[in-house]
Amino acid sequence: MFKRILIANRGEIALRIIRACKEMGIGTVAVYSEADRGAPYLDLADEAICIGPARSSESYLKIDRIISAAEIGDVDAIHPGYGFLAENAHFADVCRSCRYEFIGPTSDAMALVGDKNSARSIAKQVGVPCVPGSDGLISTESEALDFARKVGFPVLIKASAGGGGRGMRVARDEAQLRTAITQASQEASAAFGNGDIYLEKFIDGPRHVEAQIVADKHGNVVHLWERDCSMQRRHQKLVEESPAPNLKLATRKALCEAATRLVKAADYFNAGTVEFLVDKDENFYFIEMNARIQVEHPVTELVTGIDLIKTQILVAAGEPLPFEQQDIVHRGASIECRINAEDPEHHFRPCPGTITQMIVPGGFGVRFDSHAHAGYTVGPTYDSMIGKLLVHQPTRREAIDSMIRCLNEMRIEGIKTSIPIQLRILESPDFQEGRIDTGFIERML
Repeated sequence: MFKRILIANRGEIALRIIRACKEMGIGTVAVYSEADRGAPYLDLADEAICIGPARSSESYLKIDRIISAAEIGDVDAIHPGYGFLAENAHFADVCRSCRYEFIGPTSDAMALVGDKNSARSIAKQVGVPCVPGSDGLISTESEALDFARKVGFPVLIKASAGGGGRGMRVARDEAQLRTAITQASQEASAAFGNGDIYLEKFIDGPRHVEAQIVADKHGNVVHLWERDCSMQRRHQKLVEESPAPNLKLATRKALCEAATRLVKAADYFNAGTVEFLVDKDENFYFIEMNARIQVEHPVTELVTGIDLIKTQILVAAGEPLPFEQQDIVHRGASIECRINAEDPEHHFRPCPGTITQMIVPGGFGVRFDSHAHAGYTVGPTYDSMIGKLLVHQPTRREAIDSMIRCLNEMRIEGIKTSIPIQLRILESPDFQEGRIDTGFIERML
């Protein structure tokens, strides 16, 4: 087992990893930018090392500075968390070439599943359903038009690299398609350094359901059931839950089993998430895989009782999974709300500022993962997420009631937050009845 781990991240996920390491008897080294200097969670690490100025390109994305910190901190392994360098295959290679175990998959597996085009190819090979899409990348306008005429409009233009909705456009006719392929490619090139695109048939009114998987270095792969992430705005998730409401058990099992087949075929180990679209007839289609721990991983932890961060560390150290598929039992219902420093009344614009008061709800089955506190300043440099509020109850109805109570109880003053829109979602009769899809929030607004 590792003696000391460097956490190549910040904020909530850095604190989450520090806590897991402490419980495992593993020392920790935290890195921070000048913007995060003095953050209380840094005091919980055994050592904290500054790696640069506020800009992430000069700190949290600076591979040489992170490796230098690993040398100074005398660590065995590096945990990337999520975001920043978590899905950077080059970073994984550099870590291992410098004899630090990267707590994640191999660079080859990461590159294979991280590229949507190659991931689709693997999925097709092992019989995982995919949205009808182009045969490889689209390089000319005529290729795009030929595909659209074949499958019919609307079609979805997607960047081969990246995520978060960038490099993604919907075209409902040929004129829109001509414009959209250029816009999507340019946006993807600017965001990810890769302008490659491909096309898919656009599924109208789908749900976004993802399967959590974890695999070890001995060939064992299990799923930890599914999460429904349909409550999203511009591809940014606001509410996540498990189990997916109004989804037949047979569909849930088939979707999760398809995810494990894909992961095995990719020779993948560590935690990962396989994402699907589910149509109104419960047909599901693979869309992409995230080769890292997800922001919403606590939803799965609550319904399975499995600590995913500790499991990641065990797997990276070469340990076999401490459980088999039949040991993983889904209990109750869990809901997560991402509390963001945003103003829902003004197009969700970021709302940086200092939190003057913060009262966190509690009670049976309530969890709040956050590094923020009264007096904490949410800056404009990084992600606007303040924390993740979660509830776990015996039934979905009870979980909804619990979350509504918690959102009303929470007090964050000094800045605007996403809480008002999350209350509207939870109190909506359609949400409460499970009549949801990825367009839910846009329609509500």
